[in-house]
Amino acid sequence: MTYVVTDACIKCKYMDCVEVCPVDCFYEGENMLVINPSECIDCGVCEPECPAEAILPDTEDGLEKWLELNTKFSAEWPNITVKRDSPPDADEYKGKEGKYEAYFSPEPGEGD
Repeated sequence: MTYVVTDACIKCKYMDCVEVCPVDCFYEGENMLVINPSECIDCGVCEPECPAEAILPDTEDGLEKWLELNTKFSAEWPNITVKRDSPPDADEYKGKEGKYEAYFSPEPGEGD
């Protein structure tokens, strides 16, 4: 098992999860974070820290797409280990449906 970041993170990118991760397995895209599944130790400390409820265990039904996306982009995007400010409009996107289709960007973020 591993944890994955879902589309609830897109355009929110709160980064509270980054601060508590003991193994620094988060990677930053332009408008969301992902978890490297091979680095994640399944401790679960990140899940309750996410204000957008975007982090889920991959054992939940229907998360295969997100496991693939987290795997792919954690290999391409830079590692992030330090919490930074969320986008100024993050709260406007919290809880919106269909964010992947409307807003996902494959571009990397800044990282550390």
